[in-house]
Amino acid sequence: MKILIENHIVKIANIEIGGQNPIVAQSMTNTNTLDTQASVNQIIELVNAGSKIVRLTCRSIKEAENLKNIKELLIKNEIRIPLVADTHFSPAVAEAAAVYADKVRINPGNYIDKRRQKSKFTEEEHKEELIKIRGKLGRLIEICEENSTAVRIGVNHGSLSERMLFRYGNTARGMYESAMEFIKIFRELNFHNLVISLKASYVPTMMEANKLLHDEMHKKGFYYPIHLGVTEAGDGEEARVKSAAGIGSLLAEGIGDTIRVSLTENPIEEIPFADKLIEIYGKRQTLPMPYYELNRTSKPQIILKYNSHDEEELLINSSVDFTRLNESGLYKKLKIITNGEPKNELSDIILQALGIKYSKAEFIACPSCGRTLFNIIDELKKVKQKTSHLKGLKIAVMGCIVNGIGEMADADYGYVGAGAGKVNLYKQKQIISKNINESLAVDELIKIIKENGDWKLETE
Repeated sequence: MKILIENHIVKIANIEIGGQNPIVAQSMTNTNTLDTQASVNQIIELVNAGSKIVRLTCRSIKEAENLKNIKELLIKNEIRIPLVADTHFSPAVAEAAAVYADKVRINPGNYIDKRRQKSKFTEEEHKEELIKIRGKLGRLIEICEENSTAVRIGVNHGSLSERMLFRYGNTARGMYESAMEFIKIFRELNFHNLVISLKASYVPTMMEANKLLHDEMHKKGFYYPIHLGVTEAGDGEEARVKSAAGIGSLLAEGIGDTIRVSLTENPIEEIPFADKLIEIYGKRQTLPMPYYELNRTSKPQIILKYNSHDEEELLINSSVDFTRLNESGLYKKLKIITNGEPKNELSDIILQALGIKYSKAEFIACPSCGRTLFNIIDELKKVKQKTSHLKGLKIAVMGCIVNGIGEMADADYGYVGAGAGKVNLYKQKQIISKNINESLAVDELIKIIKENGDWKLETE
């Protein structure tokens, strides 16, 4: 028997998402939200680049309240675009932002649950936390209903609550359950103006979580729009491959209503690539599987052949095609041929993005935003320049506490913003050096890598 789906279309200011509405690209400012003019200038740049929704960080009630001034100045400039407040740790900030923002992003991992270094929770403790969450969400819902504000339940793989880690581990299932716990409460309180996102820096985990969310919502008889993104993807070709593999492959399966390509670059650069993914794969249906050849050896190799593709199309198509063909993880080798010429470097980047084979260091880096207190774009370039040759080593470059130790995933080393021009350095999740001046931090990182026996000369 076919289940009737309660399909929710969400209105965010002047845009509707979900259903058969167009899939839209969005981005995030990297300005100080208290700097009204700088924020407005960058929002206008993003609008001109094609962004349909813009998110701003809100660390404090003052930043949340300044959204009012930002919106007023945008209107004076005849710019009308949905603004999203990105909030963490504080229900009070989310509530303040909901008065002025068109949508508020909350993170179930830190909205109520606090890090208490607990590894076990009784059933009674679990129920007590749910009661607290319900109470706080009830107040947020009242404000959202009064102001026609939508909510994004935004789960990040690296910031699951300790309760979820205890029950499900740091898994795609844990991400799904974290979101569904909040969805259930919102539904019980009859609030449906919801968007859901499950983001991870590791592409297979991000895809598994979103497919689970998509399938389970259908089974339960309701559906809310899904926002897609591979978080901490980094910069350059590697970041675009990760985003294409994760976002593009899900769009090709008919999953996704809004997307963000997170780059540790100027946020303006995110939009053209996101629009290209939507143009190719945003058909709102499952697309046919691509043609491929198979080299049947002891280690089967997928061979993808293309003609008349420009570099961007080749990167996107090959990343998505191999990811879809290799959903089972059976294939460990890839060969890409375009106009008769092999593209070995691109093949290696795709294999590394999917965690199959590492040919150089792996970098996990968050996109810059208003929380970042040092120049993460330049710092990532410095770190990569000195350490890219360390094959298989995972290095996380993070801008702030929100994307700090938790979002470093299973990185071997962490380079995390600690304040204005200051960096904390980690070996896995153990802090080694605190408040290092950013001009000295890369050399200090190399010193720590050497002390732990992970350094190699480029010729080795």
